[in-house]
Amino acid sequence: MVRLLSGKRIVVVSGAGMSTDSGIPDYRGPDSPPRNPMTFQQFVGDDEFRRHYWARNHVGWRHMDAARPNEGHRALAALERRGIVSGVITQNVDMLHTKAGSRNVIDLHGVYARVRCLECERLISRFTLAARLDSLNPGFLESVAPAQGVEIAPDADAIITDTAHFRMVDCEHCGGVLKPDIVYFGESVPKPRVAQAFDLVDHADAILVVGSSLTVMSGLRFVRRAAKAGLPIVVVNRGSTRGDEFATITSHAGCSETLVGLLDALPPVA
Repeated sequence: MVRLLSGKRIVVVSGAGMSTDSGIPDYRGPDSPPRNPMTFQQFVGDDEFRRHYWARNHVGWRHMDAARPNEGHRALAALERRGIVSGVITQNVDMLHTKAGSRNVIDLHGVYARVRCLECERLISRFTLAARLDSLNPGFLESVAPAQGVEIAPDADAIITDTAHFRMVDCEHCGGVLKPDIVYFGESVPKPRVAQAFDLVDHADAILVVGSSLTVMSGLRFVRRAAKAGLPIVVVNRGSTRGDEFATITSHAGCSETLVGLLDALPPVA
């Protein structure tokens, strides 16, 4: 792996397995429980479902916000500073690459810390919305706090059931439906964001996939693009991936240990 990547400008494609060492579970890892992520159609089509989701997110986003970058995130930021990593295309919404110091990050599926109005397209911070929801739902967080060990999904959704008394708010500007600025299943990644990611791949010398099963096309398409261009492709993931057929090298090692090893072994790129 070191010999293959040495001297090359690397674009990284990261998935949920990248953040498991930070305490955020993944979707499809070998030890992950079965998950049924919410779809865009469910969110926009059912008021009760949407209220239930926001109640869970009101708990879950705080856990995600409290998560800190792990050694793998910090290693990637250091590799970027050395000129080895030219950018990160991440499927994660946890912002841990940015928190670790990576500068050229494409948040393919959005981020947990922003909220968008589906009518007027205004953006507000999740902190701002949290203050509104706290005032409308006094005592809600305290009512679920005793449930220590609440499971948090990779999209900041907390697995709790008692949400019947939760009240949601609409956009202050137009009264429209508010939605986390996250790309849900059944929703398309914005075209300008995809074009930006393709451009990053087109100027790379190699692709490194870390912690992604590449099950969904949003990540797999970049591996296919790299394969078509004849670029070396390294896949690091605990378990097989949909992109293994395109890989030059596959490794079932952990993300953090692999990236720290690469940081120690790869020379800076001129």
